[in-house]
Amino acid sequence: MKWFNKIYLLFLIFISLPILFGACVSLKQPVNKIEYYTLEYPPPQMKTLSPLPHVIRMDRFTVAPPYNTSQIIYRDRSFKRDTYVYYRWQPNPGAIVTTLLNRDIKNSGLFKAVLEPGSRFSSSHMIEGTVDEFFEWDTQNEWKAILTVSIILTEKNKNDIKNRILYQKTYRKAEVCQQKKPRAVAEAMSQALSKISEEMIKDVYDCLKDR
Repeated sequence: MKWFNKIYLLFLIFISLPILFGACVSLKQPVNKIEYYTLEYPPPQMKTLSPLPHVIRMDRFTVAPPYNTSQIIYRDRSFKRDTYVYYRWQPNPGAIVTTLLNRDIKNSGLFKAVLEPGSRFSSSHMIEGTVDEFFEWDTQNEWKAILTVSIILTEKNKNDIKNRILYQKTYRKAEVCQQKKPRAVAEAMSQALSKISEEMIKDVYDCLKDR
């Protein structure tokens, strides 16, 4: 009976070794952690312009289907799009662009009020938009952040749709990344949105200043 117990004990040790070894290996090898990126830049300064008596509401921007995701999308060859596994946007491109453009136009001080998406208050004008492109473009020599945003400015008190639409424009920027890293892509994308934001605010102001 003793010999049976010894054999049984050796059997238990034998089958336990792979489990214990695997546990040690998994502890030494850290699990890949997902890194989240967003855009950061200071709001454009436009203190030289006189404020207008208009109330603007910015609607939530929609996103073109290929880029309507929190995953960072990159292009490294024609007709091909791919995504990173461990690098993502926080939140998705539509929310990022809407939040920052709303912040910028509000911070400009050029309008009587700028309302948040879904605000209960009425506005005189509304800005709607889409994020048409939001991706990393990789070539052998460099990486670029590609951002394309389209907006429509409408006047709410017009019944005729032809008279309601005041302005429509598409803005596209391609900013070179300083390094071939996702963080550098976030920095370049921030520069792209900063330039688009300043141009958009000036265009909206010019469209409304004589109304």
